[in-house]
Amino acid sequence: MRIKTLILNNFMLFEQAEINWSKNINIICGENSTGKTTLLKLMYSVLKPLSKGSKKILTKDLEEKLFVNKLQGVFRPDEMKIGRLVSRKQGSNRTDFTVIMDKNQKLTIGFGNRQENHADIKTEHMDSFAKFDAIYIPTKEMISTTEHFTSLYEEYHIDFEEMYYDLAKLLDRPLSKGANTNEQNEVLKSLEKIMKGQIGRKDKKIYLKIKGEGEFEMGLLSDGYRKLSMIVYLILSGSMTKNTVLFWDEPETNMNPKMIRPIVQAMATLAKMGVQIFVTTHDYFVQQEFNMFTVYPELNPDHLDIRFMALYRDPNTNDVKYEIQKTASDLEHNAIMQEFDAIYDREQRVIYGD
Repeated sequence: MRIKTLILNNFMLFEQAEINWSKNINIICGENSTGKTTLLKLMYSVLKPLSKGSKKILTKDLEEKLFVNKLQGVFRPDEMKIGRLVSRKQGSNRTDFTVIMDKNQKLTIGFGNRQENHADIKTEHMDSFAKFDAIYIPTKEMISTTEHFTSLYEEYHIDFEEMYYDLAKLLDRPLSKGANTNEQNEVLKSLEKIMKGQIGRKDKKIYLKIKGEGEFEMGLLSDGYRKLSMIVYLILSGSMTKNTVLFWDEPETNMNPKMIRPIVQAMATLAKMGVQIFVTTHDYFVQQEFNMFTVYPELNPDHLDIRFMALYRDPNTNDVKYEIQKTASDLEHNAIMQEFDAIYDREQRVIYGD
């Protein structure tokens, strides 16, 4: 299962959009409040309910409830009214959005701005599809808090978006007893080489085992190692396979720039394994590491298709617009590079005067 196209009408910041995605890696950048995370959360909200199995077993009412509940849990609008996700522009009283998958399976969801928990669901060619999963990695790492988070979330009202809970449940799974595929072993080998150790689980706790040094619980590791450990564990537990769609929101958060390259290399290896990846970023290093794959073919022998999306506001209307290019260098509205250039210019004015 891969997302081929996303079509939006009057959804939150987006008045109209028809976005064609790469089957491998998609890098989304833009200033704050231009809708980067919104795109990830929406696609995840649509895909995650489908990952539970065949659609044939669902009645229309159960199908509607499944998607509405996921939208409510992921976006958490006030009073859980999904109508609040409709664009607030004058005259906008309904949203419709469509996700088209790689085999032309199509799912459309629509609802009005007065709706609380009702949506119109329309599907095409969705009677059956291969088993897959959708994984969302939010900005806050979860692997060091998994032991208690799931039970707390289930028993108490915790103001966390539902993708944190979904990820914690995946990290709470035991290690898989079956053999890994060749693709999985290649990813694991690459990551374990970077981390100089192996991931293990004991008494419901996850450890990094480093030869000659012992076992280190996740709370003692840096954020970069925790995030890499999380990817390794998702593979070892059988949660992340070649049939996974991965949404990763700002992987650079709390990350030393030195760890950016291993994270990017890990994502490239996952894409080679077959994982479709969506990444949001504000970071120059993340963007440029991926850009090097597109500019220098020798760094991308597997010919991974990497696309760069820039979200920006129209200076005349303040509407959110977007552009997609094959390289970050070709983006006309690259907020990361624009600020990089701006700080360089400021330094030059300090050195040489106005």
